[in-house]
Amino acid sequence: MEPQERGPADWREGRRLRAWALKAKGWSQQAIAEALGVTAGAVSQWMRRGREGGVEALKRRIAPGPRPKLTDEQRAQVPVWLAQGAEAFGFRGDVWTATRVATVIRRECGVRYHPNHVGKLLRALGWSVQKPIERASQRNEAAIEAWRTERWPALKRG
Repeated sequence: MEPQERGPADWREGRRLRAWALKAKGWSQQAIAEALGVTAGAVSQWMRRGREGGVEALKRRIAPGPRPKLTDEQRAQVPVWLAQGAEAFGFRGDVWTATRVATVIRRECGVRYHPNHVGKLLRALGWSVQKPIERASQRNEAAIEAWRTERWPALKRG
C-alpha cells in the first residue's frame, strides 16, 4: 500500500495545485485565471514554477529566515552560563536580565544580540522570565496583619 498524498497545506497552495491540474486538462491560462479569480500573470508564474520544479515547486515553502548567529554548540552553552549565576560573570547581584545575558553572549562568543531578542532566545532554550518579588527588608509582617485585621475593617465601615 502506498503512503497517502497529503492535502494542500493552505488555500493558496490548493489554488496553485488546482491551476496546475486544470492546465494539465488543457485549459488556457486566461481561463484558469478567470475560474480561480486571479490574474493571468499569477497563473503564468505558477505554470513557470511548475515546469521548472514540478508539483513540489507549487507547494507552500516556509521562508528560511536568517541563519542563527550562534552555532548549536554556542546555544547549548548559554544555559550552562546561566546556571553559573550572574555574579560568576562579574555582575553585582545574582539576577539575570536580558541585557546581562546579551553581554555574556557578546563576551563569550563575540556575537551581538539586542536584549529584546535575548528573551526569544531564552524561551527557545526553555528558560522563562523570572520577576523577583520586591519587598522592603524592613517589612513588619505583624504590624501589617494587625492593621489588616483591626484598622482596615474600621476604615471600611466608615
